[in-house]
Amino acid sequence: MRYEGKIYRPPSEADAFILQATIGCSWNHCTYCDMYRDKQFRVRELSEVLEDIDAAAHEAGPYVRKVFVADGDALVMDVDTWDAILARCRDRFPNLKRVSCYATALNVLDKPVADLERLRAHGLERLYIGPESGDDVTLKRIAKGSDFAAHRDAAAAAHAAGLRVSAIFLLGAGGVDRSEIHASESARLATAMDPEFLAALTLTVVPNTPQAKLEATGRFALPEVPALLRELRTFVAESNPTDALFRTNHASNYLPLGGRLPQDRDRIVAMLDGALRGDVPLRPEWGRGL
Repeated sequence: MRYEGKIYRPPSEADAFILQATIGCSWNHCTYCDMYRDKQFRVRELSEVLEDIDAAAHEAGPYVRKVFVADGDALVMDVDTWDAILARCRDRFPNLKRVSCYATALNVLDKPVADLERLRAHGLERLYIGPESGDDVTLKRIAKGSDFAAHRDAAAAAHAAGLRVSAIFLLGAGGVDRSEIHASESARLATAMDPEFLAALTLTVVPNTPQAKLEATGRFALPEVPALLRELRTFVAESNPTDALFRTNHASNYLPLGGRLPQDRDRIVAMLDGALRGDVPLRPEWGRGL
């Protein structure tokens, strides 16, 4: 495959064919993120993307069951481009079960529900949306580009179109000063978005990002590990989606957890209480990553 730069995908897409249809992220202002800072955003030539699908089909067509369309927010592509990509995927991968991509609230709300329905009908099944926080102050500080209401409305639009939503929140994003508010408001947004899938990651301050500069000048402080675990406990205890598969299996986290919310809330909270007491071992620093 012809990939440009570093390629990222969610943990649940580990066995997917990654199709790089866009380069970088159309927003690319989030203070904590360095995933696409070395790239100038653009949509790849459709002919190249279709050639990559053909190449993957030649190598592994019957074995491709999932396609993850990269880079950072591929939903930004226009509907006709998406239609061509989805049609080629359906044609070349006979056992294809789903196509998914990252999306921002801005991407979703820029498209009428009728367009989202069209994409769903043609094979796009899941959107990974990362609000990171439900606290509007934190969202402004991290330059997310959308507030609580926009993320809530984007999830509602996606659901109205029949798309499934995976919502991603970021422990530590509120810093020390807004740690409790960030956790509680994130739980409130997770409830409002009502995703089918819900994940928590842990903020890593990456060198040369705006977040690192804020930290270096004393304008941001990442909570210590016990406070991060308390954020996660609050998030789990207060989130009330209808039925979400919950995971903290990303490598950034100190404690991998899994279950369904709200059904498994008590068990997960008990595990977190054990970790806070020191009875449950945490992932060592050397085992963590992005």
